[in-house]
Amino acid sequence: MAVDRERRAKADTLPARWKVQWHRVRVGVRRSAVDYFRGDGSDWIALIGLLLTVPLLAAMTLANSVWFSPATLVLPIVAGGLLLRPASLLGLYAAAATALIVESVRLGPYTEGPSRVTPGVVLTVAACGFFGLLTAQFRSRVGVPWRRGGTMLFDLRERIRVQSKLPKLPPGWHREMALRPAGGQSFSGDFVVAARTNNGRTMEVVLTDVSGKGMDAASRALLLSGAFGGLLGSLPPHAFLPAANGYLLRQDWDEGFATSIHLVLDLDSGDYELYSAGHPPGLQLSAGSGRWEEKAAEGPLLGVYDGAQFDPVKGSLRPGDVLMIFTDGLVETAERDIVEGMDRLTGEADRYVAGGFHGAAWHLIEAVAKDVNDDRALLLICREATR
Repeated sequence: MAVDRERRAKADTLPARWKVQWHRVRVGVRRSAVDYFRGDGSDWIALIGLLLTVPLLAAMTLANSVWFSPATLVLPIVAGGLLLRPASLLGLYAAAATALIVESVRLGPYTEGPSRVTPGVVLTVAACGFFGLLTAQFRSRVGVPWRRGGTMLFDLRERIRVQSKLPKLPPGWHREMALRPAGGQSFSGDFVVAARTNNGRTMEVVLTDVSGKGMDAASRALLLSGAFGGLLGSLPPHAFLPAANGYLLRQDWDEGFATSIHLVLDLDSGDYELYSAGHPPGLQLSAGSGRWEEKAAEGPLLGVYDGAQFDPVKGSLRPGDVLMIFTDGLVETAERDIVEGMDRLTGEADRYVAGGFHGAAWHLIEAVAKDVNDDRALLLICREATR
């Protein structure tokens, strides 16, 4: 009891109370700052800062109009177009217009010398304000402040990357995935979803190529990757592509088709089934013969017509065998047909047979289709040779 009373006495001292209050203020400011930069907070802090900037710039212009032109008022206006909501932006514009009027009266008519408020300065400030207001209104209609817009795109890219991550395989297996969007962009119309099913004994991988490329196909690829990720493992393998086809048809997109290839691999035996929806065939390297064999399954494009049938092709990966599945951007261009592209891909892949395919996926894309203006994706599944 005496110890408790002593602790309470120490907590009731003035320095302790100040410390508690300071901690609360610091936490509150930090939360407000986080909310603001996430786009959830009010813009009053930015508005006050910009409103204080306007009279400061006006005073500097009146003090030395040679070094500080009246056109410097475009600086808070441009910043306001990025930071403020439309209603707050109008208040900033009113302050800037007032500052221009004051500068015009104090500096005198523009015909009496340079560094005055000329019609060109007024038009420049007005044009910046007009475009800033359009930007703010568009941002307000979308509901995404600029502070959050870049973060959202980053989050979307990371979600796609995480969703495309291949599961770990048991010893004796190697897998790797490389994806390169068109034009060096961050988003792609190609994506992969994968999962270990059947209590981890089976790996299912779906590689999909959405119509279009780059940013044009990225939004549809994001939607489909989430839907396909939910379907994968929730349905029997033979029912996945029919369900994906039905989902794509229900979207009723103008450019709504996609190609897809679905691999179902038994990790115990190495047996697999390969389902295809209008996708380029897979390629299997047989360690015994050293030759590449096409694995082409039958099936139409996704999103073309209802009731489509998808018949699998079966195979088996023995120790030392390699299976490659890829999108058409890797092997087909306007100057090169798919047969020539697959021959070039297998020719480059032969260089890795002796040393192994670890790290080969990205280098194969660089060697075969480095400057192709299309989305490219390559998946390698290797069953390592026993020693």
